[in-house]
Amino acid sequence: MASTARSLRYALAILTTSLVTPSVWAHAHLTHQYPAANAQVTAAPQAITLNFSEGVETGFSGAKITGPKNENIKTLPAKRNEQDQKQLIVPLADSLKPGTYTVGWHVVSVDGHKTKGHYTFSVK
Repeated sequence: MASTARSLRYALAILTTSLVTPSVWAHAHLTHQYPAANAQVTAAPQAITLNFSEGVETGFSGAKITGPKNENIKTLPAKRNEQDQKQLIVPLADSLKPGTYTVGWHVVSVDGHKTKGHYTFSVK
């Protein structure tokens, strides 16, 4: 009987742990961005803003922007919003001209998981 009670306690502890901590095993997924994916903006942005589902490590995170002729767009170092660890800001060195741009991003979340992706937007 004592063995059964002990087994039930262990099972309950494992179940509780798995229900309480699923976010620890999550990756930083892109939740929204500016300019938005597939957006057509009339004013060229001064920075690309990427928002994630969890905090990101700036030293291991960033973005590469390519322009209409597949040329690399110069950016300044990516920085994290001081008030929001989930937001990565990539300042642009120069103003974007009309055309379609691709943002290729990569991040390492605060729990060490790597994720990456890309999206496009256009400047009119």
